[in-house]
Formats: sequence, C-alpha cells, structure tokens
Amino acid sequence: MIKEIELYLTPGQALEKHNYLTFIARSVYLKKECIKDFEILKKTVDARQKTVKIYFKFRLYIDEPNVTENEVITYGKVTDEKKVHIIGSGPAGLFAALEFIKAGIKPIIFERGKAISERKIDIALLNREHQLNTDSNYCFGEGGAGTFSDGKLFTRSKKKGDIHNILNTFVAHGASPEILYDASPHIGTDLLPRVILSMRETILNYGGEIHFNSKLTDIEIKNNAVKSILINNTQSYNVNFLVLATGHSARDIYHLLNDKGVFLEPKPFAVGIRVEHPQELINTIQYHCKDYDKILPPAQYKLVEQINGRGVFSFCMCPGGIIVPSATEQRQLVVNGMSNSKHNSGQPQ
Repeated sequence: MIKEIELYLTPGQALEKHNYLTFIARSVYLKKECIKDFEILKKTVDARQKTVKIYFKFRLYIDEPNVTENEVITYGKVTDEKKVHIIGSGPAGLFAALEFIKAGIKPIIFERGKAISERKIDIALLNREHQLNTDSNYCFGEGGAGTFSDGKLFTRSKKKGDIHNILNTFVAHGASPEILYDASPHIGTDLLPRVILSMRETILNYGGEIHFNSKLTDIEIKNNAVKSILINNTQSYNVNFLVLATGHSARDIYHLLNDKGVFLEPKPFAVGIRVEHPQELINTIQYHCKDYDKILPPAQYKLVEQINGRGVFSFCMCPGGIIVPSATEQRQLVVNGMSNSKHNSGQPQ
C-alpha cells in the first residue's frame, strides 16, 4: 500500500535523518519492518505557534517495495541539420537550450558576458575596487543574474505549470535533492556556479554551442521574419529561429527591437525598496525561542497586504545574506541580495 502522511517534528528531531523511519512508524502505528521505503514530498518550518515545528509530508510504501524509477533526464546528440539561435545564457537561455536538445535541435547560445571563471574576476573588481564592467557583472555573464546572487527557486504563480522538471534538472546537474521538497528551494551562491558549469557541459557534450563575449548588436528582419543577427558589430549569422532570453536588464535589446518596429507589449511592474534587518532580529521574532541558531535555519518571512486596491508584498528575502551591487551601467545604483547555501554570511539582512 502507498500512503501519504503529514508529520510534525521538533527542530531537533528534524535533524535526525537517521531516525525518520522510527518517527514515521510511530505515527502510523506500524513496525518499521512494514515500511519498505519512504520519500519526502514537502518540508517547511511552521513558526505560527509559540512552539516551532518542522512540517513534513511523506509518501510511505507499506508492505510493498518502491518500484518507482528514479527520474532520469535523457539527451541525444544533435547536429547542424536543425538549429536555433539563443541570445542569453541565463536560466531562460540554458533551459531553452536543454529543451531544444531533447527535441533534437541544436542550440547556439550567444552570451554578451563572460564565462563563470572570468566573470568571477570582474565581480571581485566590482566589490573591491568599484570597477564596473558593463557586460560582465552580477547581471550579465554565464548563468545570468542568479549565478552570483542567490539562486532562490520559487514562483508565486500557479498558472505556469509544474516546476518539478526545472528542479529535477538542477538536481541532475549537481544541486541538492532537498530543493525537490523544500518549501523555499534554494541552491545558494556558493554552489550554483558549479551547477551552471555542469549544464554548460551537457549542452556542449550533446552538440550545442555557447559563445561568450558575444553581444547581439543588430537584427535583420524581412517580411516580418528574422533573417540574420549581428554579433559584436562584426560577425553576421543567418538564422531561422531566434530566442531572446536576455532578461530585463538588457535594455539595449528593447531599444533595438523598438527601432526595428517589433511590437512590444507593456507589462505592469512593481516598484520596490530593499529593507535590511539583522538576521538575529528576524530569528527572534519568528522563532520565539532561544538557541534557535543551533537547531533551526535562519528565519524567513513574507508580507502581503492590500492598500487602496493595490497589492503590497515582500518580493523575496535572503536569510543570512548580504547586499551586492547589481548595476549594469556607469553612474547607476542597483542592489540585490544573495546568500550561500547555508545562509551563513553573518551579515545584516
């Protein structure tokens, strides 16, 4: 029999992964030998009451084996017979490339920024010397903005389909399996670069191409169709299909499209501010207890309110994180937050 159960554990018990089977068997009044296997479907911290609990949802295999096969992502070698050009190697560009490979289509990615190893140098110069490279920074470069600014993985939208495929792809490329069931999945800035490198290897190993330091500077459009693209104002490529995965920071692309007469649909946007709190303050408010740092992760929170018919909400937060400079142009002030996989920077939030 396959059965799903909900179980609340104390923070201390939640750390005892080797005892999960004991806790589960006790909750369903069965001997441990009867539970042949179990899977974690969801995990979250429940701090709504004075006593903090860790909520779990488990799938149990009672008196029968778990015959579910591990989800394996398969790719096939692609050739030049069918190909698509992709502008940008952020999440949209990388996942588009992987999906095209699954479909037998060769992806050719052009990224204005640098590969991760070189990008690290530019980011270090930005942090230490305040020297900004407008094409290689926290926003532009291999992996996009998330590579060096957090890698939080969540969406408020329930209309965009099942995101399990996205999370499973990250796990297949080296992310922790915990993101598959954590209520607030997070890879972390310290781990995400190696995941991105693994995704690059997959794309290249199966026949795709990735070109760094390659900025889209012009698009040729005839008869309402894209005919060619110009890279770095020097190299022209004939294209049949073009995917623009540039992100919202690439303002020059939107200007280019507008100049070409491409219809651009305006989209509502939110204006926000960044608020910093000491992590200790957030922990104290959320957890209502002492010694939380020894048994509980850095606390999170989110706020939602309607004021005069307008929604006011907290967009995201970085527990145990720091603020990073995210400008892409000179004389510009933009900031973002980031945190490592263990949320242990020790800086104000």
